[in-house]
Amino acid sequence: MDSRRILIAEDEDAIREFVVINLQRAGYEVVDVASGEEALEVYDREEGRFGMAILDIMMPGIDGLSVCKQLREKDSRIGIIMLSAKSQEMDKVGGLMQGADDYVTKPFSPMELVARVDAVFRRMGVSAVKTEPDTQLRSGPFVLDTRSRTLTKNGKRIDLTQVEFQLMEQFLCNPNVALDRSQLLSTVWGDSYFGDDKIVDVNMRRLRMKIEDEPSKPQYLTTVWGFGYKWMDESEEA
Repeated sequence: MDSRRILIAEDEDAIREFVVINLQRAGYEVVDVASGEEALEVYDREEGRFGMAILDIMMPGIDGLSVCKQLREKDSRIGIIMLSAKSQEMDKVGGLMQGADDYVTKPFSPMELVARVDAVFRRMGVSAVKTEPDTQLRSGPFVLDTRSRTLTKNGKRIDLTQVEFQLMEQFLCNPNVALDRSQLLSTVWGDSYFGDDKIVDVNMRRLRMKIEDEPSKPQYLTTVWGFGYKWMDESEEA
């Protein structure tokens, strides 16, 4: 992975050129394509040497949601930002459920775009909680290794995105403590995040699907209605 290289897939030439110019001005190396098919071809040809992908949701042929899903299956660590129109609210949620880290709604300013990209890269390289390099956080069947940045459940590895890893880190460092959405948003996404706290709920839903035996009846990652979420650790309560 080359953390300064960004793959952009956008079928509207004017928008794609706008994105390319502003990211290049911000110091990023950009490879741009006009379709989902090209995005996957370039990713494979370049052997995944991208730190991030910016994908338009609505593209002819293979759309951005499908590209997002396939890229996430290839690399759990790559940053992914979706570009969407205001009318595509459900598609935004769909993109996050497929593994996207964030979304930007059109039209957007150069400042917002660069800020979102910078924020995702910061999350990819900086731990949400300050821990020792060799710390292992344990809770029931889970072990979160902050050095290798991996999660296992009963010894079996669970692939996490950068956002999911940092959320797990927050919860395992605060067992049986209710964490409100705004606190999670500020800690994981940053104080300067432009979006709303809906992104927290979608990522929680996605995380539950990975860690819970029955996501609809969560045993570990529980909801504190009207407030936020709590990690249940019976060993801490004993």
